Amino acid sequence: MSYSIITADKFNTINWSGGTSTQLYIYPETSDYALRNFDFRLSTARVEVEKSDFTSLPGVSRKIMILNGEIEISHKNCYTKKLQEFDIDEFEGDWQTSSTGICTDFNLMTRDKTKGQLNSLHLPKDQTTKFKISNTYSKVIIYLYSGKIIFHIEDEEVILNQGEILILDPNLETKLKLSALENSNLIVSKVTL
Repeated sequence: MSYSIITADKFNTINWSGGTSTQLYIYPETSDYALRNFDFRLSTARVEVEKSDFTSLPGVSRKIMILNGEIEISHKNCYTKKLQEFDIDEFEGDWQTSSTGICTDFNLMTRDKTKGQLNSLHLPKDQTTKFKISNTYSKVIIYLYSGKIIFHIEDEEVILNQGEILILDPNLETKLKLSALENSNLIVSKVTL
């Protein structure tokens, strides 16, 4: 299984009307978010104002997970939902969406036939677990929101530090062993292209 790590100093942060957004990964890697020519994009956003409107993104499916803080997200003519730490909401980018509350969130955006799943994994210090990787996914991306983890990938030990992402290209079904060097929170994105 091939993998790569992207460190936090490689991420690009931009301003938006409600705070800042940091792009963690975009695929294909030559894509440009402003041109909306990506298959999928991972980012974090800091919502720094009490009331904010989401950018309209027609043709984009969105999943957001709250990393800290809490918001009430409102999709006009659809529903309103309260989101706390590690809660997820899924919605279409062309919905008229706004939020109340201050938070940091994690975003998975997909376009066209690309599909994605998002979940979190909490691992206390000194705990080890096995993480199943299915080759039904094109990419599995792990963002280490907090902590420090050792991944045992085949015969290698790979350390992932807080704020970094690990990109896995599954070519066969396997299980990774993860060991937490600190209390750790991981955000796992599984994408099918």
